[in-house]
Amino acid sequence: MNLQGCGTALVTPFRPDGSVDETALHAHVNWQIINGVSLLVPAGTTGEASTLTEQEWLRVVEITVAAAAGRVPVFAGSTHNATHQAVANAKKLANISGLTGILTANPYYNRPGQEGQYQHFRAIAHAVDLPILLYNIPGRTGANLEPATVLRLAEIPNIVGIKESSGNMVQITELITQAPRAFKVFAGDDALALPILAIGGAGLISVASNAIPQQMAQMVSSALSDNWIAARRINRHYFHLMQAHFIEPSPAPIKAVLALLGRGNEQLRLPMIPVTAKTRHTLEMILGELGLLRDNPHENLRVF
Repeated sequence: MNLQGCGTALVTPFRPDGSVDETALHAHVNWQIINGVSLLVPAGTTGEASTLTEQEWLRVVEITVAAAAGRVPVFAGSTHNATHQAVANAKKLANISGLTGILTANPYYNRPGQEGQYQHFRAIAHAVDLPILLYNIPGRTGANLEPATVLRLAEIPNIVGIKESSGNMVQITELITQAPRAFKVFAGDDALALPILAIGGAGLISVASNAIPQQMAQMVSSALSDNWIAARRINRHYFHLMQAHFIEPSPAPIKAVLALLGRGNEQLRLPMIPVTAKTRHTLEMILGELGLLRDNPHENLRVF
């Protein structure tokens, strides 16, 4: 398993009636892979996992695995704040043939300390044989997974890496400089991808790559190949778009971008709602300035 490069935190497409659009998801996965994405994460934050029923959650993972067809690793999102339920969910995922591993975030709302988080993640890892990617996202969960705790968890054989979305570069640097070489640290924020790759990160799990997979994959590949001139050029060119995906709570902006590009709709599940008209206009302006609307078949889209 070559776990590096640009991964995509996949959106979950919904039909106008609110049901999961399985055909659109299959097509989206295939489009990601043929455009160079090297890792897929279904049913995470960007995939609105918290709004999916258990049946839908498992189905989204099954579709992603089937569409990927072994071409790239698939790490399914699976997070719960009750450890016993997190363990039960991990065991259900372990029954999906072809699934590479699990991405699991800090227990949310409970705000456990470091020892509580250690025991939580250890229980999940011990319950299944699948590789585990930790996910540190304190802005969403209210809990921060500190480097010392991650290093303890890295001693567990099937805990293979972490998606780091703390935004704390000192913390991330401390982790990368002390972690075993085999332990993979992925950037969890598009805007911090290059700094994290520069200090030894293994890759990026991206929101932006839902819409611009080829460009994001090329940026990460260039950085990993020490072609920093190319990596910086791509980063500079698309940086405003990366930031714009978080003007409003994600994944509303990325779904708006996909709709503007003719690659989806803005259907979300409450409590998530579509972006405001002002934000949609901003996104359209950015896409137009980047030249991404020129080949769009929708006649009502302006080209700048």
